[in-house]
Amino acid sequence: MTSFLIRLFIRRREDVQDACVRLSYGNLAGITGIVCNVLLCAIKFFTGLFTGSISITADAVNNLSDASSGVITLLGFKLAGKPADPEHPYGHARMEYLAGLVVSFVILLIGVQLAGESVQKILHPAAATFGIVPAVMLVFSILVKLWMAGFYRSIGKKIDSTTLLAASADSRNDVISTGAVLLALLISAWTDLDLDGWMGMAVALFILYSGIGLIKDTLDPLLGRAPSEDLTQRVEEKILSYEGILGTHDLMVHDYGPGQCFASVHVEMSAEMNVMRSHDIIDTIERDFHEQDHIHLVIHYDPIETGSEAVGTMRQWVTERVHAVSPLLSIHDFRMVKGELHTNLIFDVAAPSSYESTDAEIKQQIQRSVQENANGETYYCVITVDRSYAPYHQD
Repeated sequence: MTSFLIRLFIRRREDVQDACVRLSYGNLAGITGIVCNVLLCAIKFFTGLFTGSISITADAVNNLSDASSGVITLLGFKLAGKPADPEHPYGHARMEYLAGLVVSFVILLIGVQLAGESVQKILHPAAATFGIVPAVMLVFSILVKLWMAGFYRSIGKKIDSTTLLAASADSRNDVISTGAVLLALLISAWTDLDLDGWMGMAVALFILYSGIGLIKDTLDPLLGRAPSEDLTQRVEEKILSYEGILGTHDLMVHDYGPGQCFASVHVEMSAEMNVMRSHDIIDTIERDFHEQDHIHLVIHYDPIETGSEAVGTMRQWVTERVHAVSPLLSIHDFRMVKGELHTNLIFDVAAPSSYESTDAEIKQQIQRSVQENANGETYYCVITVDRSYAPYHQD
């Protein structure tokens, strides 16, 4: 059914990075969610009235709130699709994250409301009437919500939407809550135990736990979540595949919403290479990333002296000394200035942001490692420590 709806309503459905295509997916998900949830709300509301079950009635209110979340989803995708303007030069794609955050708060509110109603039912129990028709209605609701969870998740993963993934989690919660309601009513019908209020409380606690997790997931990209290790590794490997690139460092990735990824990186190239050729290679890399990966990449050029065997040998030796301090550390922008009494070794050290030693401690440890293995030479290390903004991966 999901594939059928996508083929029916989405043009150019594979071009998920296009803002118009993303908006079409968002509209499809929002409208489908509204229709399904309004239908389920009506079914559960009348079933709750018929049985006198507080948990079924609360589940109906939950579906009504889900319908309002569908409206929020529609609005979020509509605002996220607005083009950039002078006040927002990076576009409005982060509105999609805000929509996901609102949906998460709605889920949390539902949990609080259901918990309050369940407490009242526990304190003042009332027998619920149950029969085959209410059971069929609840089973139907579970099947619809199972499909909706898969529907939202499929589209959410396809277009990398935190809003739709949050909606998928909400639908999954509905499956669990409705299943729990059905189980409680069956037990109450077959025994003298009145579990309606207690089951409602258990469902409420689960919804609250899920809502808190969803809030964290939707807040992360707004606060500046680190890029995934898979993304940073793919970016570095692709850059290194181009002619003349000797190394990369200082990769920074900025997420301004789905389809709005900006990045900057330093690349090392031979200082002896013609500067115009180096510029052409860098220009090609930036253009390829924009066209093929939809990443707005800016590259800083670091010339590396490759013609001097002495410099190359010393760079390798210093690299070994740094790795002796920690394999998590690496060097770049290496230069050597030889004097009559001592030699200055000037370089940057890249350290993971989670590295426990302070910058001063890192410098002291490297200086000690270098001097202890200097064989009578005097080396002064002039070090700049760079904390990485991207996940570290070891080759």
